[in-house]
Amino acid sequence: MYHAEFMSKPILIDPLKFAREGRSLAGKAPVGELDERIRSDLADASGEVSYQLDGFIDEVRRPALRIRLTAALSVTCQRCLDGMPFSLDTDSVLTLFTSQDKLEEACEQDDTLDAILAEPELDAIALIEDEIIMGLPHSPKHDDCGRDTLSLAKADKPNPFAVLAALKRPKSE
Repeated sequence: MYHAEFMSKPILIDPLKFAREGRSLAGKAPVGELDERIRSDLADASGEVSYQLDGFIDEVRRPALRIRLTAALSVTCQRCLDGMPFSLDTDSVLTLFTSQDKLEEACEQDDTLDAILAEPELDAIALIEDEIIMGLPHSPKHDDCGRDTLSLAKADKPNPFAVLAALKRPKSE
C-alpha cells in the first residue's frame, strides 16, 4: 500500500495496472489544500479528508477502483449562512473500460454502474476531489437554525399582504 501526503501536485496512476495489480493508495488531505471548487462549498477550511483508493477486479472480471472517503467538514447552511457540521463518509466503485462502446453497453445493462473510460494516466487527486464534491450536500440546511437573526429579520418587516389589505380597505369618513 502506498501512503501519499496530499499536495497540489497530481498523483498519476495507470488505472488499469493499478486495478489489475490490486494496488492501494491511502492518505489524508488537508481541507485547505483542496481545489477551490470544493473549498467554496465549505464554511471553513479546517480539518482533513482521509482517503483510500483500492484497485481490484470485480466479479465479472472488469478492472475497478474503490474510493473511500471520511471527513468532518463544515458546510454553509443555506438558510442562516452559518457553518454546520457535515460528516463525509463515502464508499464508491468506478468500473474501468477501455472502449466507449463497452462502457455504454454496460451502463445500459446496469443503470447503477459508475464507469469511466480508462486513460493511460489518471490523476488520483482529481478523482478524490471529484468524489468529495459528489459527497457534499447540494443545499445543506440546519433542521432548526436556532438563530434569532432570522426571526428578528422577519419581525422587523411588515407582512406585505397585510400592507396590501390595508391599502384596499375603504377609508373611513
